[in-house]
Amino acid sequence: MKIVISGGPGTGKTSIINELLSIGQIVFHESSREITTKYKKLGHDQLFLSDPIKFSEILLSNRIKQYKDANKFNSKNCFFDRGIPDIVAYLDYKKVIYNKDFTINSQKYKYDMIFIVEPWNEIYKKDQERYESFNQLIDIDYFIKETYRGLGYEYNIIPNGTIQQRVDYILNEIQWILKNPT
Repeated sequence: MKIVISGGPGTGKTSIINELLSIGQIVFHESSREITTKYKKLGHDQLFLSDPIKFSEILLSNRIKQYKDANKFNSKNCFFDRGIPDIVAYLDYKKVIYNKDFTINSQKYKYDMIFIVEPWNEIYKKDQERYESFNQLIDIDYFIKETYRGLGYEYNIIPNGTIQQRVDYILNEIQWILKNPT
């Protein structure tokens, strides 16, 4: 199963992904930070802000590669720190006009389960790559949910708690779905 952990910046996605990795799950890390860091060295403070289409095209290519790479693993589950539809959500949030390739690929590469981590003020922190305020995070959360919903996904909200509690919730939901297919 291809399983996305989504949500706005600073909601704990990467901590969850890292914990899943530590217990032996197959994970694919978010590549936004790598892209941002690479382009900062080339003189672009925030590539997504200065050229959101270029940033998103690079990100789309990376996420499609991750999706295809997941097929190479002989594992029940592959977890992704964000999915292809997140790109559309961010472009919509920033009100950027984009070509249909982003939407087409969001429809073409389907995931089996989506988990969303909601804004949680107690753990939110800004850093060098995370420039959004908490209020902006709330708006981003809305666009992420609307994008996944618009693509026909049902998603699970990961409750606030320790990283271990969050991971346990995800693994329990997956087990429940596997035992109770619709």
